[in-house]
Amino acid sequence: MATLLLNPIAFSIGSLSVHWYGLILGFGALAGLLIAIREGKRFGIQPEFFMDLLLLGVPSAIIGARIYFVAFKWDDYKDHLVDVFKIWNGGIAIYGALIGAIICAVIYFRYRGYNFWRIADICAPALLTGQMIGRWGNYVNQEAYGGPVEESFLRDRLHLPNFIVDQMNVQGVYHHPTFLYESLWSLVGIIILFVLRRQRFLRAAELFLSYFIWYSIGRFFIEGLRTDSLAFIGPNWLASFVNGLWKPMEWFGFEHGALDPAYGNVRISQLLAIFIVVAAVIIIIVRRATGKAEVRYLDPIYSTKASHDHVPDAAGEETGAERDEPPAEAVKDNQSEENTEDKKE
Repeated sequence: MATLLLNPIAFSIGSLSVHWYGLILGFGALAGLLIAIREGKRFGIQPEFFMDLLLLGVPSAIIGARIYFVAFKWDDYKDHLVDVFKIWNGGIAIYGALIGAIICAVIYFRYRGYNFWRIADICAPALLTGQMIGRWGNYVNQEAYGGPVEESFLRDRLHLPNFIVDQMNVQGVYHHPTFLYESLWSLVGIIILFVLRRQRFLRAAELFLSYFIWYSIGRFFIEGLRTDSLAFIGPNWLASFVNGLWKPMEWFGFEHGALDPAYGNVRISQLLAIFIVVAAVIIIIVRRATGKAEVRYLDPIYSTKASHDHVPDAAGEETGAERDEPPAEAVKDNQSEENTEDKKE
């Protein structure tokens, strides 16, 4: 019995069908863009910079997300290659999207003369905003849900509204709305990032890495609820280790989403989440210990391909010869004056 309550097609223009999934992803990208532009203004970065980044980053993210998903589901696509391009039916992986977007960003930031970490920090809340909104595309498509659950759990324990509970009824069986869990987790993460970026102790790269830490922790626990996880058959010790880390979820009454043992016993997103959290923490510690984290988040941001004159810092103050690092012309003038004084003596 089909129970999809929402039509995944928002409207049609002739033979072209516009899907809600694409519209929601587009709205998430636009919301993230506005957040990045607003923060970029505090550092004197023009809105056009982030608009160009979006135009390049979104296609890169979609391509990366699709390649990532198809690579781990190749058996389902190898005989139906045309389905590889039907992303409106779902089937994209967020970690693949991040890989594609980061590769694009590294190239674009280098081309524009900016340090990668500085701009990535600005974009961190924007990325999480896009993910928060984008997850509602899964709601419309009735996909990426968790394992079976009693209707009373959703209505009486979680107190979810009817439009969510009803949409989680898949062929007569209610499921965990994992899209909602991840969306709410992202919302809390956005608030945390907003607070962190106002703190003077925060160094360059640490907001971006904090985003990865927060998102990956949430993804690790939420992923364990899903029944459609990308997985592989790994050693028993690895599966036991991952399941052991997930154990606290059972204390709150949650159960693992079932996976076909023949398909895999280790969820790829969970394993990757563990690696990302550990790697991000190590990078923060190493950068601090080796002195590579001297630049603070609130320090001015310069492009090597643009003039440094009158570039505002995060507090909205203009910078120039009065800052700790004066322009090269001022340094040369001072050196010339010193040499003149030496000759007079």
